[in-house]
Amino acid sequence: MENRYASQSKQHRAKWWLYALLVFLVIQILLAMYYDQEPDLFDVKVNTEKYAKEYHWRDVTGVASGAAFLEITDVLLNKPGGYMSNDVLPPFVLMDNMPKWEFGVVIQVRDFVRVVRNDISRSQSQSEEDADLADSDPKFHNDHDKWMWPATEGKFESGREYFLKYMNRLAGSEQPPAEFYARTDNLVTWLNLVEKRLGSLSKRLSASVGEERINTNSGGDSTAESATYQPSELRVKTPWLEIDDNFYEARGSTWALIHLLKATEVDFKAVLEKKNALVSLRQIIRELEATQDSVWTPMILNGSGFGFFANHSLVMASYISRANAGVIDLRQLLEDG
Repeated sequence: MENRYASQSKQHRAKWWLYALLVFLVIQILLAMYYDQEPDLFDVKVNTEKYAKEYHWRDVTGVASGAAFLEITDVLLNKPGGYMSNDVLPPFVLMDNMPKWEFGVVIQVRDFVRVVRNDISRSQSQSEEDADLADSDPKFHNDHDKWMWPATEGKFESGREYFLKYMNRLAGSEQPPAEFYARTDNLVTWLNLVEKRLGSLSKRLSASVGEERINTNSGGDSTAESATYQPSELRVKTPWLEIDDNFYEARGSTWALIHLLKATEVDFKAVLEKKNALVSLRQIIRELEATQDSVWTPMILNGSGFGFFANHSLVMASYISRANAGVIDLRQLLEDG
């Protein structure tokens, strides 16, 4: 009799453990679905007014770009679920779309803060760099997925605080004053980086279906040499497990870039108007905004180019390629116009 009761008790406990596990899994799935939602675009002009009011900034050149940068980094760190790329506990460890989105944002943040440090905040190449930007820049070049102390969030938050100090000296009352030089050469320097990032994203996205490519690595230079053997043709195909990674990295990168370009329209307005380039910039922004359209399937599809199923990577590559072509034209217009 006792053995029968003991057996029933064990079965009862096992059943409750199974129920508890199922509830735990359902909760994790629901949390993952909630935290996997990408942040919406924000209004750059409204955002500038918000930061100007909060920190008592004056309306000076560079405020729109600085406020956009601070909001981008704030969203990166403080969106629902926080920064997830370095999380090792469920549900975050089971998620890969949002961490890739974050990495795309991080790349644009790194590029922008370095250009502000090395070029935009300096009058000449021989001039002294801004001390706060010199402290801010390296913090964003920390490992993006480091969870052990010092964790990535702490580094990024520190970098954001140093950038805020720079902005308070640029537009606020803190001393010594800072500078933001909205010159053509500084804008071209940043656009050169943007062009390379978009070109890389477009190429990786296009490789989702696989293709034979002519090797153009030497750029048509008959005297060019490389460290390793280069075949005349290359077979390029994105591994199946990396297709959605590339897609969401592109979504994050273009999300951040849209805001920085809209801020550029404000801070570099005089330069753009002089070169008759405002329309070109606005068209680039419009192409990039199309990359943020809703995805109506539960997973990123990888159909063939003209096959029965959609290929989300090729659609994304199309928008990014057109935007990149616009960036190239805009850069050339600024340099030659």
